[in-house]
This record gives sequence, structure tokens and C-alpha cells, in this order.
Amino acid sequence: MRRVVITGMGVITPVGNNVETFWNNLVNGVCGIDRITYFPTDELPVHIAGEIRGFNAKEFGVDPQTIRKSDRFCLYALSAANQAVEDSGLVAQENIEAGRFGVYVGSGIGGMDTFIEETRKMDREGANRISPLFIPMMISNIASGNIAIKHNAQGPCLPVVTACATGTHAIGEAFRAIKHGYADAIIAGGAEASISPLSIGGFANSKALSRSEDPLQGSLPFDARRQGFVMAEGAGIVVLEEYEHAKARGAKIYAEVCGYGNSCDAYHYTAPRPDGTTPAAAIRQALNEAGYRPGEVAHFNAHGTGTPLNDKSETAAIKLALGEEDARRAVICSTKSMTGHMLGAAGGVELAAAALAIRDGIVPPTIGLTEADPDCDLDYTPLKARKCDFTIALSNSLGFGGHNGSIALRRVE
Repeated sequence: MRRVVITGMGVITPVGNNVETFWNNLVNGVCGIDRITYFPTDELPVHIAGEIRGFNAKEFGVDPQTIRKSDRFCLYALSAANQAVEDSGLVAQENIEAGRFGVYVGSGIGGMDTFIEETRKMDREGANRISPLFIPMMISNIASGNIAIKHNAQGPCLPVVTACATGTHAIGEAFRAIKHGYADAIIAGGAEASISPLSIGGFANSKALSRSEDPLQGSLPFDARRQGFVMAEGAGIVVLEEYEHAKARGAKIYAEVCGYGNSCDAYHYTAPRPDGTTPAAAIRQALNEAGYRPGEVAHFNAHGTGTPLNDKSETAAIKLALGEEDARRAVICSTKSMTGHMLGAAGGVELAAAALAIRDGIVPPTIGLTEADPDCDLDYTPLKARKCDFTIALSNSLGFGGHNGSIALRRVE
């Protein structure tokens, strides 16, 4: 089996629109959640979100025509992918065959802004006024298609849609495709842009969102006061590359992807399986493939949404996967405490954070964690980042529909 490494990364997030700013802000505990500015919220039950600030797609190499013809989620995806590909140094037909270069970028929801605008247009003016670009702007696979066009990636192109596990599953499936010889490099991750009155109303009415008025108290993963997640947006993209291919061209390597697990709760369409057995199975798959040995110190970038059910069941899953003793040795964090929940983009962004954590030996904090929950009794790195000597890093994602994913990373010596 071939080894797979990360050679490029790009992010668009509420705490920074490039990898350096993103990582510095995470380590320093900067909160990217604030009051919603995109639209009036007077009639909504939720008033805070993790919006993207200071974003201009032109600054990331997206041409004006593409900007005019793209939904925001696609612009976030293109911008993060362009960063990641530039960071990797890959150029199709120069240092990689176009037919061996792929794209696995998904979105949990897709072009929500476009969907809403064209629906309004139909109600006002009739179906004959719907834009001919409605479908290609709205469909969630279009980010992968446009990234492939931009970078002449003619290899496998497989978007994934698994709600909040989208980014993790896209990267995990890309890892398997390279490992088993179907490609030499794949641009992989997720993107989302769903902060709208319709989305806020839908998630809020399903009792999933925090209704805090204080942005600093909105996203409280693993805290006894948690009341729901804070919706956020953006993109997280990595370039995965076969190790020998990367080494031969002298590529910079962030980390090795060495394990991936995928399971389904098969329990409920929104609630997680309470005992954590099925996410534990995904974590255990990733650990086993990565050659995890009992007694190793593991770092988890947890799914950690701040919903009452998720955090309790994820804690149980980590204990089941590692065993009680090793689970208490693990160093866990939820970067959603700072970014909010980026839905389909979360897995890509959080895997990037896990790769930087294992590179630097620093675990970002779970900010806002001041009141311990007896059901969440592991080490969640409260309030401040810390240096830590861990040997394996994992990123977990758990999505509506019961979709569970976990990816394991190691340093490349």
C-alpha cells in the first residue's frame, strides 16, 4: 500500500482566510463568532454566527467571470483550493500527470444563497425568469468541478455529501484513492455558505442552535452550559499526495495521513447514538490503520459541536475507542469553540488544524470551557493552548443522518 501525505493546505474561516492567520488565531484563542451582519435578525431566534470577514475571491486567483457565476460556497472552495495547490507546488502536466490529479471537495448543503434567490425570483416573476445558471450554481458538486477546471485535474473527481462529516469523508476517501493507486494527488475537503434566514430558522427550530446573545458564550463544547452549536461558513482544503511522488519533487510535507474510519449510527436522522459505539468504531478503524499502540498519547480535534447530545456521546466514543486509561491520557480540543460549526467545511478545516497541531506540538484551546460537565470528563484543553508531546492526531466528524468519520495523522520523520 502507498503512503499518503499532506503537501498543501488552504482555508477560508471566521478566524482567518489563510493558513498562517488561521493557525495563529486558533493558538491564541481568538473567537471568530460575532453578531450576524449579513441580514437583519430581529425576527429570528438566533443572532450570532461565524461569518467570513474581509473576503475577496479575486485575492485568491478567482477570475471575475467565475465570481459572477458562482455561489458563495463555491467561491470559498475555489479560494481555499487555490491556496492549497499553490502551497503544494503542484502544476498539472509539469510535475504531476493531469490524469493522476483529482478533486474530492464536497458541501453539506451547496448553493443555498442561489437556491433562495431563484426561488424568490420564481415567486415574483414566474418560472421563465429563473436564471439559466441556477442549477450549475446551486448543485453541491460544482465546487469540485470548478476546482478541477481551474487546476486541470483530470483524475478522479468525487464530491461527498454527508452533512457535517462531508469534509472528513472527502479527505478520507481521497486518502484511500491515493493509497490504492487510483491517483497520485487529490485536492480534498469541504466548503459551506449557509448563513441565511432560512438556514438559521430551520436549524433553530430543530433545537440545534445556541441562542446565546453573547458571541463569546455561544459555542461552548463540552461545557455544562452548552445549548447548541453556532452556525459558521467557509472552506478547508488540503492537497493529499503519494509520499514517494512528493519526496521525489522535494515537496514540503505537513503530516502523513495514516488512517481513516467511516461508520453510520443507523439510529436517528439528527440525534447521535447515545452510547457512542458507532463513532467509536470509526475512530478505532482510523487508529488501527495508523498502527496505534496502547499507551501512545493521542490528540483529538473533536467534532465538539456544543450540543448536549453530541459532546456526551463523542466523549463516550473516545473512551470506547482508546480504552479508559488512554482516553484520559488523550489531549482533546474543539476548535468549533472559536470558529463555530462550519457544517460541510468543518472536517477540512479541522483536519488542517490537526496537521498543524502535530507539526508544531501545540494543541489549540477549547475556549469558553469553564464549567465542567460530569458526562464530559476528559482533557479538552480548556481556555489556553499548550505544548504537548503526542504521537498521533485525529480529527473526528459526525453528521446528521448518523455519518461518522475519523482521520488519523502522524509526523513524517
